[in-house]
Amino acid sequence: MTAGEHDPTGALGQDGAAATGARVSERPKRLTDMDLPDYSVEQAKAERRANRRSARRRMRRESVLDEEGEALIKDYDQGMMRRLLTYLKPYRLQFGLGVGLLLLYSVLVPAFPALIALAVDRYVVAAQEPYASLTIDERLNGLLWVVLAYLGLRLVNFVLRYGYTYAVAWLGQRIVYDIRSQIFAKIQRLHMGFFDRTPVGRLITRITGDVDAIQQMMTDGLVGLVADVGMIVFLTVYMFSLNWRLALITLAVMPLLFLALNYIRLQQRTAYRAVRLRTSISNAYLAENLSGMRTVQLFNREQRNARRYDELNLDLLEANFEQVRWFSLFHPTVQLTSAIATGLILFYAGSTLIGDPFTDVVTIGMLVAYIQYSSMFFRPLQELSDKFNILQAAMASSERIFQLLDTPELIVDKDEVVGFESGFRGEVEFRDVWFAYDGEDWVLRGVDFKIEPGESVAFVGHTGAGKTTIISLVSRFYDVQRGAVLIDGRDVRDYDQVELRRHVGIVLQDPFLFSGTIRSNITLGDDSIPLERVVEAAKFVNAHEFISRLPDGYDTVVRERGAGFSTGQKQLIAFARALVQNPDILLVLDEATANVDTETEELIQDALEKLMQGRTSIIIAHRLSTIQNVDRIMVMRKGKIIEEGDHFELLKNEDGYYRKLYELQYQEQGAAASD
Repeated sequence: MTAGEHDPTGALGQDGAAATGARVSERPKRLTDMDLPDYSVEQAKAERRANRRSARRRMRRESVLDEEGEALIKDYDQGMMRRLLTYLKPYRLQFGLGVGLLLLYSVLVPAFPALIALAVDRYVVAAQEPYASLTIDERLNGLLWVVLAYLGLRLVNFVLRYGYTYAVAWLGQRIVYDIRSQIFAKIQRLHMGFFDRTPVGRLITRITGDVDAIQQMMTDGLVGLVADVGMIVFLTVYMFSLNWRLALITLAVMPLLFLALNYIRLQQRTAYRAVRLRTSISNAYLAENLSGMRTVQLFNREQRNARRYDELNLDLLEANFEQVRWFSLFHPTVQLTSAIATGLILFYAGSTLIGDPFTDVVTIGMLVAYIQYSSMFFRPLQELSDKFNILQAAMASSERIFQLLDTPELIVDKDEVVGFESGFRGEVEFRDVWFAYDGEDWVLRGVDFKIEPGESVAFVGHTGAGKTTIISLVSRFYDVQRGAVLIDGRDVRDYDQVELRRHVGIVLQDPFLFSGTIRSNITLGDDSIPLERVVEAAKFVNAHEFISRLPDGYDTVVRERGAGFSTGQKQLIAFARALVQNPDILLVLDEATANVDTETEELIQDALEKLMQGRTSIIIAHRLSTIQNVDRIMVMRKGKIIEEGDHFELLKNEDGYYRKLYELQYQEQGAAASD
C-alpha cells in the first residue's frame, strides 16, 4: 500500500494493529530507554583520570585543528601579532601617549631603592667620609630631603601610573569595538552556505569570548609586557651602575629560568588552544539544544543530551585542568629562581661586609637596595606568567578570529554594477541552470524557464525537488555553478545585491521576529516608513485586527523569536513586513500559508490575489489548493521541470505527475476527514 492510500474495508485493522505492536516491541532497547541508568558522571570522570596520558596526547592533536577537525591554517605568532597590531594604527597618538607614560614610570620606579641606599649609606650608617664627619643635625636634615624626594617621586609615580592605565584601557576598548564591528560586518557579508554549515554557538564564541581575550591582551598583555620589559631593562641599568658584581650574580640564574619559562609557555599554548576549541564546540552544542528544546522534550531526549553535554563538558574540564597545571608551575618557578638569586646576593655581600664592613665594594645601603632590586627584578618576570597566559589566550583566539575574517566571500558584487533607475519590469529567466549546495550533488539540473512581467507562477513537487532553491537563486543568496539567472534580461550577478533584494519581497515558511516592537518588526527598524504606511500594509494582509486588540497596538513589545505570538500571527506580521517595503516588481513567497489555520489562510489568499496583480509572483507550494488561480504551474522532480501549464491543463493529463500529486493529496485529505 502506497502513501496516501487507505483501507476502506477495515480488513487491515486487527492485523495492522498486531503488526504495529510487534514493531514497537521489537524496537532496540536504547531507543526506548531514555533514562540511561548505566551512565554515571563520576564513573566517566574516573575513566578519564585513568586515561590522562592519552587525553593529553589528544589535546596536543586538537591544538592544531579547528572545530571541524581540519588543520588550522595560521601564520606564525609574529605574523598574527603584526596583524593584531594593525588595529593600533588609527590610535597611534593615544598609543604613543600610553607607552610614553609607561616608560617614564619604568624609569622612575628603580630610583626608589637607590634613594633608600643613599639615605642608609650617607645619613643613617654614614661610615665613610665625608658623611662620617656630618653632625647629627646635618644627617637628619639630609635624611629629611631624601625622604621628601622619595615622597615627591612617589606622587609623580602615582600620576604616571594612573595616566598610562587610563590611556591603555581606553585604547583597548576602542580596538575591541573595531574588531567586533569588523567581525559582525564580515558575518553579514558571508553567503548563506556558510551559515548552513556553521553552528550559531561557534559564531557567538568568536564575537564574545575570543574578542574578550584580545581585549585583555591589548589592555593588560601587550602594554603590560612593554611595562615589564621596560622595568627589567631599567632595573638592569640601575643595578650595573650601582654594583656590577651584584648585578652579574642576579643575572647568573637567568639562562636556566628562561629555558624553564619557554617550555612552560609552549605547554600553556597547547592547553589554551584546546580550551578555546572545546569552548566553541560546547557553546555550539548548547545553542543547538536551546534552539531545539521543544523537540528535545517532545522526544524525551533530555537524559541523552545531558550525557552528550557531560562528555563535552568533561573535555573542556580536562583542557582547563591542563591549563591550570602549567599556570600553577609558572609562579613557583620564578619565585624559586628569585630566592636563589637573593641568597647568592646575601651570601656574597654578607661575606664581604663581615670581612670589612666599611668596604667600598659593598655597603650596607647597597645590600638593602640590591635585595629590593632582586625582588623588583623578578617581580616583572613573575607577572609575565599572567602576560604569557593572556598572550597565549589571545593567540589562540586570534587564530580563530582571523580564520573567520579570512573566510572567502563567495557572493560579491562586480566592480561595476548595473544601477536601478525605474525598478524591474519583472521578467525572470533561468538558462540551463545547474546548482549544488555541496560539490556536484546537483539540486537543479539544467533548469530552463521564463516568467513574463506580471505573471504569477507556482512551483510544486516533493520535498527536495529544488523548489525553494529557485527562490534563493532569484534573490542571489547563492550563485549558480552553471548557466545563468536573469532578471529583465541581465544576469543577477550584474546587479548590486542590496538594490536587487530591495526590489524582492520574500515571505518564508518559518517567519522570524526580532526583539523589539511589532512596528519595528514590520519596518525592520527603518524609521523613514511612517506609521500610516505600516497600518495600511497590516490592514491589507488582515493583520491590523489582531494587532489593534493588543494593549499597546503597534508598539507592543516582541520578545526573542516572537515568543507569545501564534504561528499565524507571526506569519501575518511577516506578510506586512514584505508589503510595507513595496517591492516594485518581484514578490517571492515560499509556502507562506503553510502554518496558518483555514480562516487565516483565506484572509491571506484574498490579500495575495490583490497583491499579485501587476507583479511578477513566484510561489512555492505544497498544498495544491492554494495555487489553482495562478497563471502557470511548473512541476519539479529531482531538480528538473517535468511538466508545465495551468491547473486545469495539468489535470487533463491522466498520467501526469501533477495529477498524481493532486489525487494523492486529496485522498489524504479525504482520509483525514473520514477519521
